[in-house]
Amino acid sequence: MNSPIRSDGPDGAGPDIRVQVNVQYMADHSTPERHLFMYVIHIENRSDDTWQLLARHWDIMDATGRVTHVDGEGVVGEQPVLAPGGTFLYDSFVTLEAAPGHMGGHYLMQDAWGVQARVPIPTFALILPGRTLN
Repeated sequence: MNSPIRSDGPDGAGPDIRVQVNVQYMADHSTPERHLFMYVIHIENRSDDTWQLLARHWDIMDATGRVTHVDGEGVVGEQPVLAPGGTFLYDSFVTLEAAPGHMGGHYLMQDAWGVQARVPIPTFALILPGRTLN
């Protein structure tokens, strides 16, 4: 039996989980054909329930308009459990053949009763230093 899935939205139907992203262009590891960006994600459970991060979904768009969808279990090899007030911090990388671009998505989270919810990952820009995203 599949668990019901709720979406975190303006109506407050989803869990109070905050996702913050910081991104940095890695010039020393980039070439004109391959731009490497490191991002650090901080997840904070502000709800009164324990939630586990089961999966992730990313939508990555480059300067040509090409969109890549990435789905996978957990993050960085883990499916962290966040107790009320708990946090999880991780870093990862993404490459773009054509910059600038942007990425965003959602996490699939599950509480102790098996209720699942999609928690949005805010869209963030992947910009070369000195450039702006049009």
